[in-house]
Amino acid sequence: MTINRRSALAMGAAAASLLAAPAIAQGRRRITVVTGGTGGVFYPYGGGLAKLFAEKMTNTQATSQVTGGSVDNVKLLHTGDAELGFSTMDSAYDGMMGEGAYKADGKQDIRVIGMLYDSFLHVVASQSSNVTNIASMRGKRISVGSAGSSTESIADRVIAAGGLNEMRDITRDNLGVAESAGALKDGKIAAFFWIGGIPTAAVRELATGGQPPIRFIPTTAEFAVLDAKWPGLYRPFTLAAGSYANQSEALGGLGVANVLIVPTKLPNALVTTMLETIFNNLTEVQGIHPEARKLTLQAAAGKSAVPYHPAAEAFYRSKGISMS
Repeated sequence: MTINRRSALAMGAAAASLLAAPAIAQGRRRITVVTGGTGGVFYPYGGGLAKLFAEKMTNTQATSQVTGGSVDNVKLLHTGDAELGFSTMDSAYDGMMGEGAYKADGKQDIRVIGMLYDSFLHVVASQSSNVTNIASMRGKRISVGSAGSSTESIADRVIAAGGLNEMRDITRDNLGVAESAGALKDGKIAAFFWIGGIPTAAVRELATGGQPPIRFIPTTAEFAVLDAKWPGLYRPFTLAAGSYANQSEALGGLGVANVLIVPTKLPNALVTTMLETIFNNLTEVQGIHPEARKLTLQAAAGKSAVPYHPAAEAFYRSKGISMS
């Protein structure tokens, strides 16, 4: 279903639309930042950027909107109902290609303007399940994340990279992270996937409780397979020792970048001004949220599976950063 500005505003930003109308009438520039649910990182991060734009960019009305997350944001940008949004890299890539959650809507016309921070693919199993790697999931009940989510997309790719058929070789449950942790605790599933920040509260509580004892499954080998097939879509990621209770050793795995995206047709001048505002006020941006501390000029111009907006490329090159 196509999401328009009216339906997005109904999720929590109706008041902002009332304020935007007179602002537009006065010829002020409007920037709508689409974010995510109120419990995630995208929401406060996007709200902070909108506040910054409103304060630092002249003649600008900037607001943030609650959305369902990456898929909603890609669609809103494609239809021109927003100017800036947050997405995981794999969801942005699927949107650009018209795959996965975007098959019904077709290819989405979006571009990247900056890399933000990485989320880690948690693969968590009960020790009693005897799941020690992806291949050993064969014949077991596994939660692959909520239906249509970024977690489900990456889980399916990792399962296939581990030599299994993601539809036939496991019994699938589509559970969110809290439900997955509960199901593992109750012995209803052998393992689950979750793509998210560290620590994720539901995983932390499961690890701290110690019932059942859990293990984190490495995905280094699967990353190599995915990186060969989708260069730049996923990243190597090491879960540091002690990230969770009773996790005494570092674990090799994979992550996915979270990115800022815009419509391909967004004017060059606006893209440049937004980036200048962000990086001329980087200390303020880094204070928005702990994950925002990871934003740097060099990191923002990292390898991407989705092309950069031409104005973003020009901006980073002007700062002496190679985009090759």
